[in-house]
Amino acid sequence: MLQRIDLCDRIALEPAPSLRVDGFAEDTLVGRALGRLAEEAGVEPLWRARLWKKVPVAAGLGGGSSDAATALRLANETLEEPLPREHLLALAAELGADVPFFLTDGPQLGEDDGGRLTPLELPQDYWVVLCIPHGEQKQSTATVYARFDERDGGAGYEARRRALLDGLAAVRRPRDLAELPANDLASAPLAAELCELGAFRADVTGAGPTVYGLFHHRAPARAARRAIRSCGRTWITAPAWYG
Repeated sequence: MLQRIDLCDRIALEPAPSLRVDGFAEDTLVGRALGRLAEEAGVEPLWRARLWKKVPVAAGLGGGSSDAATALRLANETLEEPLPREHLLALAAELGADVPFFLTDGPQLGEDDGGRLTPLELPQDYWVVLCIPHGEQKQSTATVYARFDERDGGAGYEARRRALLDGLAAVRRPRDLAELPANDLASAPLAAELCELGAFRADVTGAGPTVYGLFHHRAPARAARRAIRSCGRTWITAPAWYG
């Protein structure tokens, strides 16, 4: 399940003599996105992108993918003949499995490699506490899936998929999200601690390392954030519907 939150980067785009990305020296994805868009549109990549980073890097929160998707959308709007939506989505999928998600609105169910999306109607009225535990680093996707395969994680896939679909269909209120299956790629002891602090659901985002806790109200979310502040970098945020 893919859900936006309002912890986000900012990106601005303007015409330029050549392709340039400022504000984040480690960027490769935004530059690639703009270069590929120019190739597909048959134009020169004459844009300057400026990034203001707030989403932590390599945290399993999709910061780079959201930046690339935003750059694609903004640059496409500057073209005399913008690429059709389906063409833009296909181009986004080349850049990363979760990049197309950031060209859509609302929560989505991502299947296959994450790029096959189905819109979901899910509640958005809750608070999210995020924590990147000290000393934790994002592992490569290849490493995460290799370990998943080593423990025969694919066994019972159809049953787990059906349980997820049934759970999603039954969600009406935020607390119903607690009934969805747990993340089977990664886990963290901090999730249990967040539940003890009042979260109605807590788990790891994607392959990690970020841990999240969902709370009905802001006050207990803020209290939980204070309680785990010594565990790592923390944020309090909320769901966001639009890109």
